[in-house]
Amino acid sequence: MTHLLPLADDPAPERADAARNRQAILAAALHLVETRGVACVTMDTVASEAGVGKGTLFRRFESREGLMAAVLNESETAWQASVISGPPPLGPGAPAMERLHAFGHSRLRANLVHADLIAAAGAPGTRSVAALSFANMHVRYLLGELGVTGDLLMLATAVLAPLEMIVLEQQVNREQISLERIEAGWDDLVRRIVGC
Repeated sequence: MTHLLPLADDPAPERADAARNRQAILAAALHLVETRGVACVTMDTVASEAGVGKGTLFRRFESREGLMAAVLNESETAWQASVISGPPPLGPGAPAMERLHAFGHSRLRANLVHADLIAAAGAPGTRSVAALSFANMHVRYLLGELGVTGDLLMLATAVLAPLEMIVLEQQVNREQISLERIEAGWDDLVRRIVGC
C-alpha cells in the first residue's frame, strides 16, 4: 500500500478551534473598527473583545498591521462577492456600461470608507496586489463586453487610477472635491474610453 505524503506547499488543515478563534478575532476587530475607529483598535482591545489571549492574536496575525490587513481582506472578499454574484447593477444582470459605472462608484466609496483601515494594514495609497488584479480583470472584462479594442490591460489600469486612495486622498481631503464630482468625472472618463 502506497502512502502519499503531503506536498510541501499544501498548508495543514486548520483545526476547528483555531478556525473559531480566527473568526471571533476578525469579527471583534471589525466591530471595533466600525464602532471606535481604526486608531482606537489595539491588540489588547481585540483580544479582550474576542475572548482570546493576546498571544493568540500575535501567533495568528503577527502584528496589528497583520490583523488590520486580515480585516481589510475580509471586507475586500465581501465586496468582490458582490461584484461577482451580487444584485445588479454592480453584480451580473445589468448592461455592461451600467455595471462599469456602478463598479467605479462602489470601488471609490469602498476605498474611502476603508481609508484608515487601508493605511493601518500597511498599504497606504493602495490595496493588495490581488485586489488590484481583481479590479483590473473585471474592468477589462466589462470593456471587452462594450466592444473596446486596444490594450485593455493599460486602459483598465488608466480607468482604475482615479479610484486609488492616493488620488482620492488628494481630491477629497486636500482639494475638498465632492464625491458626486469625482463620480461624474469617472463616468465621463469611462464614456470617453468606450467612445460614447
